[in-house]
Order: sequence, then structure tokens, then C-alpha cells
Amino acid sequence: MKLDLTDTLYALSFALDRIETELIGVDTGHSKRVACLALLMGKEAGFSEEELRDFTGCCILHDNALVEYISEELVSSILAQDTSLHFSDMSQPQRAGLLRSHCVNGERNIRLMPFRTDVENVILYHHENADGSGALGRTASETPLKSRILHLADTLDITSRLASLTASEFGELCDWVLQQSGCLFSEDTVELFRRAVDYDTLSALQRESALVFLHRELPMTVCEYSEQEIRNIAEFFINIVDYKSPFTQAHSRGVAEKAEKMACYYGFGKEKALRYFFAGALHDIGKLVVSNDILEKPGKLTEYEFTEMKDHAAATYQILSQIKGIPDIVEWAANHHEKLNGKGYPRGLSEKELSFEEQLMACIDIYQALTEKRPYKDGLSHEKTISIMRNMAQRGEINGTIVKDMDAAMMGI
Repeated sequence: MKLDLTDTLYALSFALDRIETELIGVDTGHSKRVACLALLMGKEAGFSEEELRDFTGCCILHDNALVEYISEELVSSILAQDTSLHFSDMSQPQRAGLLRSHCVNGERNIRLMPFRTDVENVILYHHENADGSGALGRTASETPLKSRILHLADTLDITSRLASLTASEFGELCDWVLQQSGCLFSEDTVELFRRAVDYDTLSALQRESALVFLHRELPMTVCEYSEQEIRNIAEFFINIVDYKSPFTQAHSRGVAEKAEKMACYYGFGKEKALRYFFAGALHDIGKLVVSNDILEKPGKLTEYEFTEMKDHAAATYQILSQIKGIPDIVEWAANHHEKLNGKGYPRGLSEKELSFEEQLMACIDIYQALTEKRPYKDGLSHEKTISIMRNMAQRGEINGTIVKDMDAAMMGI
């Protein structure tokens, strides 16, 4: 299957931005700005174009495990009746725990991505200080150059508000970076920053979006990925989306697996079945921008909350539509809450406007939601779920033939 992996990661970064802003308080676009600075420094260091592409992907994903941390802390907070999760409100041990866990877990997650060059430990050690006082106690000589570059770029964007830095403030920042040589930052990365980044470059980044900057500095490339590589990419996305809410863990995985099962049932063919599986894995990526207060609410949502919840489908479309070359996957994934009678969301599409694959994905999502166990409900049996779906079909909401076929295909799983 052909895919522009870097473009895919750029799209994901829009969802991760919300998490970073919510937890750390950084300006929107943090991961992409970090990637811009790191890319410039990587070019100065002489990285090849392929190395730069993979390194930029790592920079985009350097905070990928924040979602996992929020999930774990959310459960603890609920138990302790303390809903504060913002970094500035955390105790020092909590902050240290966040730094360590998101480095270790982020490195574990990134190993699923089919990067072609060596990015081992880039994320694991991106919070290490040159003098060994960082999250895992590694000195500059014990960490990869790419980690040291990422650490400097990440630190500068968090502490200095690069999105609005003035010329005089940039001069002060450069002086501070030089002062930190050998302490926070290694001497070689300080020198790379000094040579690669000037205020004119930073001004250009402030005037245009970081995404435009990245596309100009590093052209995108569509590559052919094996079936296993696509499954690994899907697994990476599934982990991030399902960790968003401990109440809906395994939902995306269940939808993806059932999407592939039904694709095989209908004889889609190997390539199309893989694409359909991929769509199932990505169908709820928009939930990353929905507040956990809404995702976790066990009772009925208010009108406002339901409107916010419905935004996740629109967000899925917005995120995925930025990826070139997968228009079929975008539609299959994003339209899973549309109804045949036009009363679904977010676009209110009718039966004539929905492909068979989109109608099928809607049924799969409903089946998975009804059968999976959550803290506030037990999963329904296959028979009860199909009964509910038959009633929905009679009301003109979903495809009755698909419900009949799912009854046959899903029996006994």
C-alpha cells in the first residue's frame, strides 16, 4: 500500500497539538515548530534527506505518549477525586514521572513506525541534559545526536514561545543557549543551533504555518509499505486513539478487526481489505480533540456536550483529509456516524450520498460500541446487538442487508 508517512504524521500532529496544549500549556503547533528547528539543525549536521524525513517524523511524534500518560493519570485522578492534570499544577514527582514515562512509552510506540534510517532512542533520550541531570540521568556522550537536537528544539519552544518571539528576545535566547552549553545542551548542538537558526528564519516560521515551512524544507515522498508495515502504522494510531479514554479502550482495534473481517466476507480483495482495516483503525482519531470530561461521562450528555462529541467525526475528516492519496480511506473513516435517513452527523449525508463501504463502517462502529464492555455498562450479546440494529434499520437509519450479513459473519466471535 502506498502512503506518504511524513504527511500522515503531520496530519496526526494536529490532534496531538490539542493534547500538548491541554497538558503542557504550549502554543498550538508545538510539535511542528520543534520539527522545524530540528530539521534545520539536522541539515546543518549533514543528515541525508532520508534521515531528515525520519528524524522529522520522530520530532512530530516526540510527545506521542502524552495521551497514554493522561489516560493513566485520569484513572488515578478519578479515584482520588482530583481532576487537575495540567503540568503547571503537578508536584515535582509528578512532573518527573511525566517526563520519564512519556520518554519510555514514546520510544516503545515509535518502534512500530517503519522508518528506514536509525532513530533508535531518539525519543527515549530527548529529555536528557548534557550534564546528566535529565529525566533518565544520561550525559551528552551517552545520548544520540538526534536526541540532543530534539531536546534543544523542544526546550526552546516550551520555554521561549517561539511563535511570538521578537528580535531582541531572540538575541537574549541565543545568549541563554550559549550559557547552557555543557549543562542543559551539548556543545555540538549549541553550535548547530547557532549556525542553522537566525532571526530571519524564525520570522519566516512565524509568518507562515509550520506545516508550510516543513513542506518547503523537506518535500514529501510517497512510499510503498508492506502489509505488516501498514498494520504496524495502524497499531500505532490505534494505541494513541484508544488511550485517550480508558472507558473506550480497544474500540478502534475492535472496529479495525471487524472492518477487515467484513471486507473479507464481501470479497473486497487483499489490498482493499487492508485499506478498509486502516480506515477502521483511524475512524475515531478525531476523539483526540474531544475533552475527556465528555468522553468519560457515564450519563446522558447535555445538548452542548453532544455537540462537542459530534465534533470528533468532523475532526476525523479534517485530520485525515490532509493526507494525500487516501480519499477512499478518509470517507470510509470519517462518515461512520452518518445515517441513511440523513439524520446522522457531522455532514447529514443521505443513503444516496453514502457508499456501501461507508454504510458498512457505520454498522461496524455501532456493533462494536454495543458489544464492548465499559466501566458503566456490560457489553451486549451478539443477539441483543443485532436486534437493536434491526430496529435501527427499520427506522431507516442503517442498511438492513448489512445487518443481516453481520448477523451471519459475527455470530460466535
